[in-house]
Amino acid sequence: MGMLPARHYVSEHTQFIRDVLEKKPQLAEEQRKGRAIWWDKSPRELDAGRTMDEGKVAQKPYVYFSQR
Repeated sequence: MGMLPARHYVSEHTQFIRDVLEKKPQLAEEQRKGRAIWWDKSPRELDAGRTMDEGKVAQKPYVYFSQR
């Protein structure tokens, strides 16, 4: 049977996160706001993105090199 850490053991990483959250309690709310801006999209926003993707014009792999 392997060695298991004591039930009261707290890793350095866990302690670090707890300390940060204790010093900055607003951090969790800021994370939620940031996620909403960058990741959480409504179906309407996703549909608009798909429509824009469909309208893209095909482009050659390397446009800065003149093919003569």
